[in-house]
Amino acid sequence: MRWEDFRQSGNIEDRRGDDGSSSGSSGGLPFGGGGLGIGTMVVLGILGYALGIDPRLLISGAEMATGGSRSGYSEPQRQTGKSATTPPTDDTGRFVSAILAQTEDVWSEILPAQKGIKYTPPRLVLFSGQTASACGRAQSAMGPFYCPADQRVYLDTSFFNDMKRRLGGGGDFAYAYVIAHEIGHHVENQLGILARAQRAQQQSGDKADANRISVRVELMADCLAGVWAANADRKWQILQQGDVEKAIATAQAIGDDRLQQSSRGSIVPDSFTHGSSAQRVQWLQRGLKSGKIDSCNTFARQQ
Repeated sequence: MRWEDFRQSGNIEDRRGDDGSSSGSSGGLPFGGGGLGIGTMVVLGILGYALGIDPRLLISGAEMATGGSRSGYSEPQRQTGKSATTPPTDDTGRFVSAILAQTEDVWSEILPAQKGIKYTPPRLVLFSGQTASACGRAQSAMGPFYCPADQRVYLDTSFFNDMKRRLGGGGDFAYAYVIAHEIGHHVENQLGILARAQRAQQQSGDKADANRISVRVELMADCLAGVWAANADRKWQILQQGDVEKAIATAQAIGDDRLQQSSRGSIVPDSFTHGSSAQRVQWLQRGLKSGKIDSCNTFARQQ
């Protein structure tokens, strides 16, 4: 994937090296995964498999650590903590900053063109270990996530190393897909989808129904990541041979069915929060092929 010659985003907060002692609010929950980030199922699945622990117990513990439940999102509250804005100079930081800049340029163009909505870029927080967020304490074990309460993406880049070492999901475009998925949640937020999903979850009163809503939100973010990549490639020819295959391999690796099978030895579809491997690949490819936001309406299409 080509990224080295692209501009760096000014919407990076580099908190790596911060001790994480500043306390943030406990209001709201991160997206996705019904309260946990895209990396959470990966990390907890790996840990559960290695330790012989049911990942559901680890997920419950992670939710307790964030001070929330899986039912929805509350109003924004004031965030405290370090917010360094000096552009990162290390290779990983520069990569994240360049990908974020690409998402800004693409969505600033296609969101108004396709939906008549002005794109307001989110900020992306790089941290190590833990840091404060408006959705509670961000921790490495949660994986990357988007917090709608403060409109920030939180990323401990050690997750990329986990992808490469343990999941065979390495490669720049695979890493960019993870970032673009979280930015996809921000686009959903601007479209009003996250608020509607929250209301639907609260009104359902059924955990399985709430999980199914979460799956639709997550699959839409996968598709929107594909929409970004399609438009970025048309604009700058960023994709190189093998890039798409690596992203698809990553989508397959983090499907709920694959993770449940490896960690528990069985699959429980009603407990899915992100979607099966096949679904994740399907929606990523849909966005890649169409480049259109409307092709990502997981709430209208039969899955």
